[in-house]
Amino acid sequence: MNNKEVLLISNYFPPEKGAAPNRMHTLAVNLNRANYNVHVVCPMPNYPKGAIFKEFKGSIYKKEVEAAGTIHRLWLWPSNSSNKFVRLLSMLSFSMSLSFFFLFKRSPKKIFIQYSPVFVGFTAVFWTWLLGKKRILNVSDLWPLAGLEMGLLHKGAYYSVLEWMEHFCYKKSHLVVGQSEEILTHVKARCNTAPFLYRNIPDFNPPSFMETSLEKPITLVYAGLLGIAQGLTEICSKIQLPDDVELHIYGAGPETDKISKINKKNIVYHGEIDRTELHKTLQQYDLAFIPLTNRIYGSVPSKLFEYTRLGLAVIYFAGGEGGKLVETHQLGWNIPVSDFDALQAFISELSIEKLKALKKEEVQKKAVKAFNFQKQFNNFVKALESL
Repeated sequence: MNNKEVLLISNYFPPEKGAAPNRMHTLAVNLNRANYNVHVVCPMPNYPKGAIFKEFKGSIYKKEVEAAGTIHRLWLWPSNSSNKFVRLLSMLSFSMSLSFFFLFKRSPKKIFIQYSPVFVGFTAVFWTWLLGKKRILNVSDLWPLAGLEMGLLHKGAYYSVLEWMEHFCYKKSHLVVGQSEEILTHVKARCNTAPFLYRNIPDFNPPSFMETSLEKPITLVYAGLLGIAQGLTEICSKIQLPDDVELHIYGAGPETDKISKINKKNIVYHGEIDRTELHKTLQQYDLAFIPLTNRIYGSVPSKLFEYTRLGLAVIYFAGGEGGKLVETHQLGWNIPVSDFDALQAFISELSIEKLKALKKEEVQKKAVKAFNFQKQFNNFVKALESL
């Protein structure tokens, strides 16, 4: 196999929806355009509902060829259970399928590995290390540290095993790609592997629009995973929206049922819609809302780059490096994470005058200038070709 071939390994890939599958699909499509022969290994589509999509049910292995390259979909036992043991079994099932893939299928010299979940990332790094491949590790979240900060994991024997696996992945890789400066700082403290900053910048043409006169009600929008980490259920129960402010929610996930049952006149759940349609829909709203339950070291929600490219100023309630980016590039308002009093005060004081300070066209121009996908991708290809 020649130098212009690469294999991407990911736990998430379209037709699944969300930041993780979108990120991997964008990378695959652009590598294909850069004349790479791209292969992708992923599980049967099941995210975020934890059930195999109807058209893939009953399959153990499925091969497809599309704009992103050749897609190899492997069997797994799906689950989005809140039970940690059940989730572990699901991850191990894909790890087992991935092991068989490496044993019985030829693979390119260069392998791009999505690190999270830890067991999947470790399995990929372990086998590609044994097979003498060039390993590029993509770290978008710092597991198991993120699990500890969210209260999903606790220090002990199991946590120590996960940490050992994490460090193994870093040390045995030839290049570590991190989506934030915090991630790269964390990695550099644990190994000498070359780092590369690769933010989750989307690749779509920024839409043109005409500024319209602002009027009430002021509309906020959240679109994405409805999970424990985002904390929307808690936020909706604690925050009282003024009569002239509405919150509109799009997406799916573990908290879908709770959110769909919220009985407040100015909180509206719209369900899940296609990404292309979503982009058009989001432009009708005034502000985007980006929350996390706790500040997660290393995490910069990809919604920040997507919303602002659409021209939406953001209410950033997630802390960390993302908040600094909002402030540095003047893309919205950074509210201290978990400070519900500060969030309540901000929303209670929302006004048309405050919105006029960050017009959509200005926000979009700043975002496009600060976060250039093509420039970042071209630099990544240079790093890839140097391996």
